[in-house]
Amino acid sequence: MEIMPNRLDRGFELYQEEFENKALEVLRSGWYVLGKEVSSFESEFAGYIGAKYCVGLASGLDALWIAFRILGIGVGDEVIVQGNTYIASVMGITINGAKPVFVEPDEFFNIDADRIEEKITDRTRAILVVHLYGQASNMKKVMEIAGRYNLKVVEDCAQSHGACFGEQMTGTFGDVGCFSFYPSKNLGAFGDAGAIVTNDPEIADDVRIFRNYGSEKRYYNKVVGANSRLDEMQAGLLRVRLRHLTDLTEERIRICSRYLAELKNEWIILPRVREGADAVWHQFVVRCRRRKELIDFLNEAGIGTIIHYPIPPHLSEAYRYLGYTRGSFPITERYADEVLSIPLYNGMTEREQEQVIDRINSFK
Repeated sequence: MEIMPNRLDRGFELYQEEFENKALEVLRSGWYVLGKEVSSFESEFAGYIGAKYCVGLASGLDALWIAFRILGIGVGDEVIVQGNTYIASVMGITINGAKPVFVEPDEFFNIDADRIEEKITDRTRAILVVHLYGQASNMKKVMEIAGRYNLKVVEDCAQSHGACFGEQMTGTFGDVGCFSFYPSKNLGAFGDAGAIVTNDPEIADDVRIFRNYGSEKRYYNKVVGANSRLDEMQAGLLRVRLRHLTDLTEERIRICSRYLAELKNEWIILPRVREGADAVWHQFVVRCRRRKELIDFLNEAGIGTIIHYPIPPHLSEAYRYLGYTRGSFPITERYADEVLSIPLYNGMTEREQEQVIDRINSFK
């Protein structure tokens, strides 16, 4: 039996009738852009997260770069960000002409808050916190530093829908929380989709205007904006999945709790959860110094894996101009060489879990 690293069809099948009914409802409505499905999802998601405002956008990357644009961060400014994030996080900074300043990650794969202060200069304007793989970062320390230096905080929550630090959900600590609803996310749409959440009414208003060609009302353009609108179909389908997100998250936690309890192999370093933080397990990421051998060993048994992420942004061709070389960020680079995401998805059977566990445990 082949076990894929992710199965989007299983998540659809869990609530197939609800998804299909909603799709027909939207199609029959005759209204497909910025209608009641979008406004309803924005209200419902803001309520779920615990934010005052949510503005739907076309993608998670749009959420990131628009957030920095609205905050006025651009050429000559620096933004601190962890080195081991997905490159989209960094693109959100550089699309606006600002410079990313990389910080090594901690043992939980998130930004090492103890290393932030040493990277602050008179050009630092913001900290971008990425709640990687679904675990909340150390927001208490981050917010203390941001307050001390009067820095903006943007949270990249593309993988942390519903994760908390303390009793507070990710996305609500900083000035802006940026979400992706790409199909593989814990709260996934059926195409590209994203959103910004904030407690600042001016930021929310500015994002609403900016996403629609900079238009406050039709044909009256306040600024040079973008076309980044969450469409009615994706909003409607997201509303269906949002109703079940607590159950979906609990299922992922059960699967990963089993992994943590039953995976036992001296070559495998299991992920850890920070005290006081939640993990909603967007990915279950192990580390292995013999990663290529482990991948091949699992492939032989029909078990698929994914590397998140093999090339850190500072070593990518896209950011060669920043002047970094291998060795610039050794912890980031070690993680890139060792991390491996093993199968995890809603609808994963106990038998599939057992096969993954048994195969990994037999790796020598």
